[in-house]
Amino acid sequence: MLRDKAMSGLAAAGDEAALEAWRIEYLGRKGQVLELLRAIPDLPAAERPAFGQAANALKGELSAAFDERAQAVAQLKLAAELAAEGVDVTLPGRRPQLGRLHPSNQTLREIYGIFAAMGFQVYTSPDVETDEYNFELLNMPPGHPARDMWDTFYTTTPGLIMRTHTSPGQIHAMRALGPNRPIRVILPGMCYRYEQVTARSEMMFHQVEGLAIGRHITMADLKGVIAEFANQLYGAGRKLRFRCSHFPFTEPSVEADVDCILCGGKGCAVCKYTGWLEIMGAGMVHPTVLRNGGYGPAEWSGFAFGMGPERITMLKQGITDIRYFFGNDLRFLEQFG
Repeated sequence: MLRDKAMSGLAAAGDEAALEAWRIEYLGRKGQVLELLRAIPDLPAAERPAFGQAANALKGELSAAFDERAQAVAQLKLAAELAAEGVDVTLPGRRPQLGRLHPSNQTLREIYGIFAAMGFQVYTSPDVETDEYNFELLNMPPGHPARDMWDTFYTTTPGLIMRTHTSPGQIHAMRALGPNRPIRVILPGMCYRYEQVTARSEMMFHQVEGLAIGRHITMADLKGVIAEFANQLYGAGRKLRFRCSHFPFTEPSVEADVDCILCGGKGCAVCKYTGWLEIMGAGMVHPTVLRNGGYGPAEWSGFAFGMGPERITMLKQGITDIRYFFGNDLRFLEQFG
């Protein structure tokens, strides 16, 4: 009987080659089971249904038996291979490879520590903002030309955007921790801008915003904080300069530079042969922003600043392409232990 012969042959197949030969003989395109199905048209009409059902049932049974035998043979092969290797289970296991902090997080933690020593606390604000917080409350009403400074990602919900800077956190912090109380906070987080990705600019990046509000805060306080930060982060004895600038939410506004940490101010490719490296934008909080945060400008004043941890890391480590930070290339990330 074909079934008994096939099952006997399958039980005797002890390796992959024998299994394949059995499959071709019985289940292949020219196999004996398919030959039975091909013979159906030559049978009397009355016999065809029963014969066809029996042939198909045999095909199904043999196919299932083949799969089961193939799995058993594979397990036997694996067991033989493991036995041949002679694995010594008493040997110590391999230690798992430890991860490391992302270079951006390393710089962020360093920034946190410096400002914590100066009495600043960390305050976080949302990545998804309203147009009101991201622009209007920061002295940029609809139609204000300064909005063109930021290429904005708009969502499908009107009025909701991906924040273009961490400055909206100033309003959140003033309203949550104030009003009418001094505050000192840094606001780290991701920012998003719809712009071309190049070696010097990314569409997603970190920023650290700083804010201090008090009754007698002046520009001298801002300069002192920035000078201390630069000496702590880049090394003692750093030269510092301030350049006039403009931001809608600060007045007056400045850009802060330090002498190049790579060439010592002599001029190199990193500092574009100027001898100076820009480290942050800053200024005194605009009276309109103070009012929007709940503080009266006649009684209260404050300063704010913003910096990019990726840019800082690039300067300190001599990294020439900002795209490395979010490219997930282990060859880059493993350089920072």
